[in-house]
Amino acid sequence: MQQDHLSDWLVKHDLVHRSLGFDCRGIETLQIKTEDWDSITVILYVYGYNYLHSQCAYDVAPGGFLASVYHLTRIQYGIAKPEEVCIKVFVPKNNPRIPSIFWIWSTDFQKREFYDMLGSSYDNHPCLKRILMPESWIGWPYVRTILPSISIKYKMFIK
Repeated sequence: MQQDHLSDWLVKHDLVHRSLGFDCRGIETLQIKTEDWDSITVILYVYGYNYLHSQCAYDVAPGGFLASVYHLTRIQYGIAKPEEVCIKVFVPKNNPRIPSIFWIWSTDFQKREFYDMLGSSYDNHPCLKRILMPESWIGWPYVRTILPSISIKYKMFIK
């Protein structure tokens, strides 16, 4: 399965996804539905995407969605340039639940950080608790919210 044909391969096998194109390095980016993430994770691992290069999460927009982003690499002996793919899973802020892939790629600290900063909840994670903020902290520091009172306070400093 070649990197640039991953989307075609998923379509051929009736695996629902959406292609988001290629980044500046030519890495394909795919959007996967939350409910399909478990099965597609197993399929990608079986077909050689055996290394989670990085994982990040971000707040897409105020009142919108949170995104969990996975950069997977297919490492094989004797291949100079391993294949990579970027997977994005979007969840609504009012119910930010994503199936955990901890049991395939150990992602303990990344998931705990995203839970702590954005409130993303990863189902079946063995130790999902705050890692940076104190347990008494209320809210999620990196979630953008619409607060009209804050913008009004800053307007008085702009001339």
